[in-house]
Parts: sequence; C-alpha cells; structure tokens
Amino acid sequence: MLAKIYRPTKSAMQSGKAGVKRWVLEFEAGTAPGPDVLMGWTSSTDTNGQIRMFFDSREEAIEFARRRSIPHQVMEPKQPKPVLKAYSDNFAYNRREPWSH
Repeated sequence: MLAKIYRPTKSAMQSGKAGVKRWVLEFEAGTAPGPDVLMGWTSSTDTNGQIRMFFDSREEAIEFARRRSIPHQVMEPKQPKPVLKAYSDNFAYNRREPWSH
C-alpha cells in the first residue's frame, strides 16, 4: 500500500491557481478495477484508492505518513517557466504570425 505525496497542478480549463498550494496524500490502488457482473460498472474491492488527504505543507504530509508507518513516495512539482508578454507584442511589425483580422 504505497502512498503518493504530490502537489496538484492547476486546471488546464482555467487560468486560476486555486487548490494548487496544498499537498495531497493518495494511496495507489492495490487491485485493478474490474467490471461488475450484474451491472457492468467498473468496481474495485480496494477502498484505499478512494482516500485523498490534503495537507498545508510537504513536511506535514511526510510526517503523517511516517507516524503511521505508511510507505510513501514524494513527487516534487515542476515549476512552470514564466512567459513574459506585453500587450504591444500583438501589434508588433515583426510578428511570427500575421494578424488575422
């Protein structure tokens, strides 16, 4: 029952960064999900895959896992490279793409 500690990335659908400052402790699934015989839905007998715990810092999540003797793996977040843009670049003479209007 290996736990994964990581910081989630921001949603690709919005530009806001809500919820990306907290760290998440998640358990990997012990068994693969399979189809239910009667309904055909995907189900699993492993309930640890449903547990998702949030922490304010990386150290808190690691300490929680160590206190409870949970084997864990920490995944460091990748920092995005900032792209500096100016509004005036939209109207620059030497644009890479022609203006479409």
